Amino acid sequence: MSESALAELVEALRRLPGVGPKSAQRMAYHLLQHDRSGARRLALALEQGVARVRHCARCHGFSEAEVCSTCLDPARDAAQLCVVETPADQAALERSGSYHGLYFVLMGRLSPLDGVGVHEIGTASLLERVDDGAVREVILATGFSAEGEVTAHALGQLLRARGLKVTRLARGVPVGSELEYVDLGTLAHALADRR
Repeated sequence: MSESALAELVEALRRLPGVGPKSAQRMAYHLLQHDRSGARRLALALEQGVARVRHCARCHGFSEAEVCSTCLDPARDAAQLCVVETPADQAALERSGSYHGLYFVLMGRLSPLDGVGVHEIGTASLLERVDDGAVREVILATGFSAEGEVTAHALGQLLRARGLKVTRLARGVPVGSELEYVDLGTLAHALADRR
């Protein structure tokens, strides 16, 4: 492998979130020195993923088919639609095993400072989806960052104007935590949202 090929591998690994130059270099060296078969497997999996995985035409989650298995599952509650920011958020909710409705993935969140408005996050597709007559409740499961809150607020207004029940994920004290170590903002929200 030439110097340029090694440098290209390090640069490619740096595209991953949270991977800086040193981590990318460490990964590249590990794969080339200790796990060449793993490197080939990783390359093949990336190539196949890029070629075969796309966004579901209905929910925008990841799928190899035009419409994903979740959207096609007749056992899912079509009256509930959970709106998330990314396919990773959808996967996290699915792993919880506690939600049995359908999803809509925004592919982002509002960020006016970065020029990301309601048109860039798929709001028109969401409104089209909720107008199908089946959706009765929309659960806004955007993050609790400033951008996620703004997104939930803006979408909530648009959805309520259509006569839909709109709910938001609860916030509060994490399970298993000690109150003295929980940040003040989380404690304040937990008190305000208590049941």
